[in-house]
Amino acid sequence: MRIGIVCYPTFGGSGVVATELGIELSKRGHHVHFLTYKKPVRLDTSLENIHFHQVHVPDYPLFHYQPYELALSSALVDMVRLHKIDLLHVHYAIPHAYAAYMAKQMLAEYQIEIPIVTTLHGSDITLVGSHPFYKPAVTFSINHSDVVTSVSSSLRSDTLDIFNIKKDIQVVSNFIDIDKYETLRTICSRDQLAKPNERLVTHVSNFRPVKRVQDVLSVFAKLNNEVQSRLIMVGDGPERSSAEEYTKELGLTDIVDFVGKSNNVYRILCSSDLFLLPSQKESFGLAALEAMAARTPVIATNGGGIPEVVEHQKSGYLSAIGDVDTMAAHAIELLTNETQLQQFKEDAFARAKMFDIQKVIPLYIDIYKKALQ
Repeated sequence: MRIGIVCYPTFGGSGVVATELGIELSKRGHHVHFLTYKKPVRLDTSLENIHFHQVHVPDYPLFHYQPYELALSSALVDMVRLHKIDLLHVHYAIPHAYAAYMAKQMLAEYQIEIPIVTTLHGSDITLVGSHPFYKPAVTFSINHSDVVTSVSSSLRSDTLDIFNIKKDIQVVSNFIDIDKYETLRTICSRDQLAKPNERLVTHVSNFRPVKRVQDVLSVFAKLNNEVQSRLIMVGDGPERSSAEEYTKELGLTDIVDFVGKSNNVYRILCSSDLFLLPSQKESFGLAALEAMAARTPVIATNGGGIPEVVEHQKSGYLSAIGDVDTMAAHAIELLTNETQLQQFKEDAFARAKMFDIQKVIPLYIDIYKKALQ
């Protein structure tokens, strides 16, 4: 098949999942064409059967905001016609599914019928999509996709609750490449990350308010009172400045490292003893899954799709949103019991293997074949 993938090129979960999906499809002989405004951060364009096309948005003084959706839909038409694309897989309802639908209508003028598979990832539904300004467009885009998938049962329920959806929504979980994680275990080294007598705790996110990064710091402060530890904060976003200020207020600047966006996340995760994810909402919890694949137990909240990933009292602990006392107590319990910690590490990895890419790719290939019919 010749598959066109539209996604955001950033460090966020949807872009990572779309990129890993495309790479695995290319390994199986499919020709995969990525279309976005910048090359996705994890995309290796030297790989066979992988192609990248950039969306260029001309800067016209007439527009207060440049029309990305218009440029994207036009670029989709050109890509489909030039490369004889069989199917479009778009990640995020807006603007991607919306632009794909416009491209589909334009392509019909050339007697080209192109199926659209739309994958819902989270904030396109629960945050942006539910806004009254965007809700009609999101509803329309979902209902006019040929196939719709969501990354968790929780997100599927949210979508059906928020929108008037007439399409069936199939749950296809996010995934990780277990083989790659196992290969990367050789690079694990705590030497440059923490002192020998420190437990290493990690948080990875885009530092948006929904991630509750101050809760990360509150939990860590309580943990560090009992267990000598170091915290690594990976990522960047609007809440980073306030998190750094809060770190100063807590007197933790010497043992909390803000490292920004990093391409060495796995090395950090596999060297960690614990992963903190006290989010208000996670449509799936890909960061938690990546930690588990690196054999790192997770302390998280029980909102959204996280309970579909993290097994309470086995691969980690789940607590109510904002309950930093309980999260800290669970963290202290784990980090002061080496036998229990090692068991949780092994259970976390065993759970992560349930989400291996090799189990998920056949589901998408089957979806593509049905869409083409």
